[in-house]
Amino acid sequence: MKKIIFIMSIAAIATACSNDNDWDATGTFEATEVVVSAKGSGEIKSLNIEEGQEVEANTQLGYLDMTQLEIQKAQFDANQLNLDATKAGLDANKAQLDASKKQMNSNKEQIGANQMSNVDRSLDLEKQVASIKQQIINLQKEKARFSNMVKDNAAAPKQVDDINYQILVLEKQLGATQEQIASNNKSFNSQNKGFDAQKKGVDAQIEGFDAQKRGIDAQKRGIDAQKQGIDAQKALVDNQMQNSIIVSPVKGTILTKYAQQGEFATTGKPLFKVADMSTVYLRAYFTSDQLADIKIGQQVKIIADFGGGKTREYTGKISWISSESEFTPKSIQTKDTRANLVYAVKIAVRNDGYLKLGLSGNVKLK
Repeated sequence: MKKIIFIMSIAAIATACSNDNDWDATGTFEATEVVVSAKGSGEIKSLNIEEGQEVEANTQLGYLDMTQLEIQKAQFDANQLNLDATKAGLDANKAQLDASKKQMNSNKEQIGANQMSNVDRSLDLEKQVASIKQQIINLQKEKARFSNMVKDNAAAPKQVDDINYQILVLEKQLGATQEQIASNNKSFNSQNKGFDAQKKGVDAQIEGFDAQKRGIDAQKRGIDAQKQGIDAQKALVDNQMQNSIIVSPVKGTILTKYAQQGEFATTGKPLFKVADMSTVYLRAYFTSDQLADIKIGQQVKIIADFGGGKTREYTGKISWISSESEFTPKSIQTKDTRANLVYAVKIAVRNDGYLKLGLSGNVKLK
């Protein structure tokens, strides 16, 4: 929390007013102060600062107890490791399912190959039947030709008898082959039904594997969601741990220390007040008829009154002029004693180490 200190030194100003009015405005020195408060709750384990100490911006000056936060973070890390292990196990299960599915597809291919083997065997028997039938047709033609030759006494009857015997053998062979085909077909049909049943079983297993893999993918997504939740919780704990570290947001001087090591701090509890004292500001007051002689960026002479007639002269630069008038503060003297309304003006002055907050000063326009 930032605020502008405004401490009036009435006694010093009274002394200044007793001098000749060889000035254009009076005021007091102030600086931009920052009250640093605890961003978390817990015992103050360390607060290594003293009033008057110079500190750098964002440098660690102390910290609150972070034991519980460290335990929480360790638990979150352990939970994430467990989730990673579970996810690795799911990946292994999925890889096993892929291997089983590959084996099932291989089995299915083998079943298809067995079915094709049966088809090939059936085709071979059909080819044999066609060959035997063709041989019988050829022999019947020979029989007719030799029968005519026997009638003409051009061939012996034994030749016809031999052909009849060959035809008889082929017809028996044909009948046996056809019976084998019928038997094979019956067996093949039965086997094919078995093969089809096996293929359906394999397909069902493959579908089961795919369903298990989809279930594993769903579990992995759930694990990823849990890990994201843990990451968010860890980020919150990290932020709380960062807030447990006490730093000054600005470079400056410790003005007031409000807390001590060992005390319990709650969120918002003031710990210390710091201000950048390298540049201080004289808040002076000018009457309305003086506004025409001043502007932002203008250099003016500042006479710091240390009391007892001791003064120091500085060069200041006007950094701000109020846009609204106000009643003259009781502790302020103006050039024109009849003026009731004045305008506040801030004048930046480089501090050589002597200027203190609340010290009075006079302004001389150049």
